[in-house]
Amino acid sequence: MAEAGPGLSLYSIAAHRGFADALVAGLIPRYRDGQAGLSRLTLLLPSRRAVRTVTEAFVRLSGDDSGGGLLLPRMATVGDLDIDETLGALFDPIGTDEAAPPAADPTRRWLALAEYLAEAMAVEGLAELPRSALLRQSRQIAQAMDRMLVEGIGPQELFEERVIDIAGNLSGHWIQNLRLFAAVQARWQLDLADRGEVDAPTRRNRLLARAAANWRAEPPESPIVAAGVTSASPAIADLLRVVAGLPRGAVILPDLDLALDEDVWNALGRAGRGENPDDTPIGVADAVTHPQYHLKLLLNRMGVARDEFRPWHRAGRSPSPPARSRAISNLFLPPAQSASWVDLEARDRRLDGVRLMTTDTPEEEAQAIALLLREALDVPERRAALVTPDRALAGRVIAHLRRWGVTTDDTAGTPLSQTPAGRIALLLAEVLAERAAPAPLAALIAHPLAGSEDRQAWLRSARRFDRGLRGPRLAAGLEPLAQLVEKLARKRDDAAILQWWQQLSAILEPLVALGDADRIDLDEAIDALAVAAEALCGIAVWSDAPGRSLAAFVEDLRENARAVPSSMKPAELPAILREAMDAVAVRPPYGGHSRVAVYGLIEARMSRADLVVCGGLTEGVWPAHASGDPLLAPPVLRALGVPGGDFRIGLAAHDLAAALGAPEVVLSHAHRDAEGAVVPSRFVLRVQAMLGEKLLEEHREREAVDLARAIDRVATVPPHPQPDPKPSADQRLRAISATAIDQLRSDPYQYYAKHILRLTALEAIDEAPTPAWRGSAVHEILHRWYEKTGAAPGELVPLAQEVLAELTNHPFMRGLWQPRLVAGLEWVDDETQRLRAEGRTIALAERSGSAVIDGVTIKAKADRIDVSEDGSLAIVDYKTGAPRSAAMVEKGFALQLGTTGVIAARGGFEGIVGEPDAFEYWSLAKGKNDFGYRVEPVLEGKKKSGIPREDFLPVTEDFLHDAIARWIKGDEGFTARPHPDLPSYTDYDQLMRLDEWLARGAQDDDA
Repeated sequence: MAEAGPGLSLYSIAAHRGFADALVAGLIPRYRDGQAGLSRLTLLLPSRRAVRTVTEAFVRLSGDDSGGGLLLPRMATVGDLDIDETLGALFDPIGTDEAAPPAADPTRRWLALAEYLAEAMAVEGLAELPRSALLRQSRQIAQAMDRMLVEGIGPQELFEERVIDIAGNLSGHWIQNLRLFAAVQARWQLDLADRGEVDAPTRRNRLLARAAANWRAEPPESPIVAAGVTSASPAIADLLRVVAGLPRGAVILPDLDLALDEDVWNALGRAGRGENPDDTPIGVADAVTHPQYHLKLLLNRMGVARDEFRPWHRAGRSPSPPARSRAISNLFLPPAQSASWVDLEARDRRLDGVRLMTTDTPEEEAQAIALLLREALDVPERRAALVTPDRALAGRVIAHLRRWGVTTDDTAGTPLSQTPAGRIALLLAEVLAERAAPAPLAALIAHPLAGSEDRQAWLRSARRFDRGLRGPRLAAGLEPLAQLVEKLARKRDDAAILQWWQQLSAILEPLVALGDADRIDLDEAIDALAVAAEALCGIAVWSDAPGRSLAAFVEDLRENARAVPSSMKPAELPAILREAMDAVAVRPPYGGHSRVAVYGLIEARMSRADLVVCGGLTEGVWPAHASGDPLLAPPVLRALGVPGGDFRIGLAAHDLAAALGAPEVVLSHAHRDAEGAVVPSRFVLRVQAMLGEKLLEEHREREAVDLARAIDRVATVPPHPQPDPKPSADQRLRAISATAIDQLRSDPYQYYAKHILRLTALEAIDEAPTPAWRGSAVHEILHRWYEKTGAAPGELVPLAQEVLAELTNHPFMRGLWQPRLVAGLEWVDDETQRLRAEGRTIALAERSGSAVIDGVTIKAKADRIDVSEDGSLAIVDYKTGAPRSAAMVEKGFALQLGTTGVIAARGGFEGIVGEPDAFEYWSLAKGKNDFGYRVEPVLEGKKKSGIPREDFLPVTEDFLHDAIARWIKGDEGFTARPHPDLPSYTDYDQLMRLDEWLARGAQDDDA
């Protein structure tokens, strides 16, 4: 390395050498000079993550030297605003002068820009946006402002003639958006001036410029090396130019292709602002998606040529063959130059050590990747890494590796919103926004951190409460929940659940009170959430990395929300918090496996492993879609000289080129994702095209895919037979209800599952009211009508509205079913009064009765029994939908009316004496003319099905005798779905494994 002289010290480490290890391998012998020599070196790195990577490389390589330990060099971060990292202490010392005012807090700016945007939209006469949408837009405005400031573009340049000329040719919405952006930015600049602050990019530019000026005027005596810094911002480019010219300075770039043909290098474009004789918009003709483009932009801004760089003289551990770098260079040729692939010799197209792996699904891809990483660990000292921007894929791989006891951390971090501590805050926000609605409340009480002081006691009451919440939604607020708890406590004489509710309701009351307000202040809401979280979880909510991250997030947001008052509707709070938390990454501390790593693209820069698996190589993932700015049109950005969305595709290509330098590489993608078929990444398609069909087959990774498919494969089992259980006589002999008899005769297995196994389906929380629930609600309404008012005219509908308000707050009920129900109930009221005028009175409603037949107790709950003038009885069964057909009654599959009549005829209902003569379904559904009608399944007149009136009870008794003899006292099996065409509930279809035998049985019948 040149240490003196007028020339620039510029170096490049080729992809096949491995940047971090090669860098350290060259720095140690050059600067060691005893144990303290390296400590005099200042190493400029792009980010704190790069510092960690280089430190690990020093640890690895220091053991190769017999000299013992090392004092590491001083590592300073240049900072990358794209990953929320700022300058290190070298550039940003305490007590800076007025040349670099303090930077504005990013959270304060986020909140303030939303306020300014709302004001600007009001001036433009635009509709008011929800606060969550304003905050989302303000984050995008802040990102656009930062991109401009990083490039050294100030707000005043928006009003230059070249920008105004371009803006004048845009469509109306772009012009309006540009006005909004300019208004918000101008208002923010006034705010900064009032507080004596600047934006973080402006401060960084000034600090870097001051460091560059100081070093240019007085070169430091100690060596300074800038390594891996590829940001092409003007301030950094100027600093790197100064460092390269220092007597003991050097700039080392990763993967600058020194062997690239000059024609190809020129084809990348002008790469930066400069002379434009053709008046072509800047950046239009540039190959911005090429992995070398951002490096050419950096070189142009540094004012250096590519031929001034020299190859770095050392390689890291396990370097790839030099031919790999040539193949990578050929792989990413611009479109016009890639036509030369057909003339390349096989050795220049071959990617030895690189394999392509294709799977059917992301789940299969994760399993195959985990197998590759686990296999690598069988080789001593071999390191393996997964590099992917797909966080879902990374999570699956980490989970699969736990199968072998391999604990791996995702160094890209987890969004705070997906951590246990973050989820508590979001659930509490949802409880506030929805005023303790059942769904978020049930999730909250079951959270692993809730009730951590006495977890077992907490869960006992929480599980009982969860069961009570299931079904249609209760009314909003705590009062209906308190009534539910009292009901649960009375049911089992459970005082513990009352104490539990007192503790929980005290936590929830302040949140529900805020949720009742029209608007709330953000700082007040954050205060309430923090207090509730600690009361619910204790100090556990602030423990470990997620808890500490949540605590910092809460303090930062609360402080800035007080400085910039922001109000919103309570319903907007969860979305606002989620978006803010998604921007906070919680990274694990050290503690994962030492030889396996899972990296995001940023974390993978400068890292190296013996095996690198690049996963998720599909369009939209790697590379990500080139998203545009919502307020600044692409032509405006080009005119300003701001890199567009395509520029990030070039960065993603550079990340892949660096990963391809590893000794062994697997490029992986799946054919589909959760939503459907996907397109392989353009990078994968380039690899396939360059290799050609013959070489492509040699580079396929098949073994891992076959193992992934085989690892969970189970032996073929014989088809499941149609269930036909035969319980013992003791299990069969039991009292049976009228509705159960219908089930027994139509589908014996369902009777067996419900009444012998005693299995019942668990309702969902916030479930739409089921037909069974609606039927129960109608029975409750009609029962109260008779018991409280004696079926008085005009009292039924008001009573129904009162009962429904108690039972559910489900929007389906209020908007759709309740009006139909009211219309049906009005008919019931009118019909009842008409029959009463004819001398028919109600004898009982909703009363249970029983009779013993063949030694078995038969029970029934009569919806209603009327007594006619002649003393005969009329059996009434209410239906909210269509009643059972006469044919079903005739075949013995709908015996409820007849069974109730048999019990009544035998005196099974206390106080009722008489012979049933009428058997009526009263349906509240829409009939031929209006809602409500009654029908009898009796064979008379022109009817073609049903049971004759005089035979109705005898035939019913025959069916009862038959059912008792076959299933209750006999030994006949409880066959599943013997009549598959009959309508049936589906609660037990999975238990009976219906899909495994029903279709096959139909096929056998066809055969």
